[in-house]
Amino acid sequence: MVPMLNVENLEAWYDHSHILQGVSLNVAAGEIVSIIGRNGAGKTTTLRAIMGLITKCKGSVTFDTAGDILMEPTHTRFRHGLGYVPEDSRIVPALTVRENLRLGLVSSEKKSQENAVIDRIAETFPRLKERLDQVAETLSGGERQMLAIARAIASTPKMIMLDEPSEGIMPVLVEEMFELFAKLKAQGTTILLVEQNVERVLGISDRTYIMDQGVIVHESPAAELLANEEIQDRYCSV
Repeated sequence: MVPMLNVENLEAWYDHSHILQGVSLNVAAGEIVSIIGRNGAGKTTTLRAIMGLITKCKGSVTFDTAGDILMEPTHTRFRHGLGYVPEDSRIVPALTVRENLRLGLVSSEKKSQENAVIDRIAETFPRLKERLDQVAETLSGGERQMLAIARAIASTPKMIMLDEPSEGIMPVLVEEMFELFAKLKAQGTTILLVEQNVERVLGISDRTYIMDQGVIVHESPAAELLANEEIQDRYCSV
């Protein structure tokens, strides 16, 4: 199967710090693929480099039919169908939920179908459906994260990358969020997910990569890794 995303020997630097040192991974259409590992392993940097948010990179990032996008700007990657939700969700607090969702359509061909798209998103996110006219700054942390994800999928990306979506969120909303990811997969959304909640993310992933010190140190089906406590303890325990 030809991957939707194929990353080969990706290297990235922050100033003079060499963070990624030859990362290779792939994601097939319709998969949930997760990246796990300790803090500082390079997981967030990997997503940022794929999205074009790090200026000093080398290697290859091939996405869908667009070919190698490593030298393309972030907005072009977005137009190719690559979505991204950073750890700090970056919603606009003073706008309503509905207005934030509209922002996800600003550069989309679906702008003319705005009301229909928002209605569809609201059905996928029942908690947001009840709050469409509520100002975003009044939402809980988990609801804000859901809004950021909803805004990212409003333009119907081919693939969405999520960075630590459950960080700092109350357990009941974490459970709801992971159920949402499974629902998005069932609807055809491809997901690359960085997450610290190892047991929960392995439960919904098809495949998993473990990162340590800027390199991939393990790859396996998620169910296989879930049963391998020795590997989890070696690379993921604090």
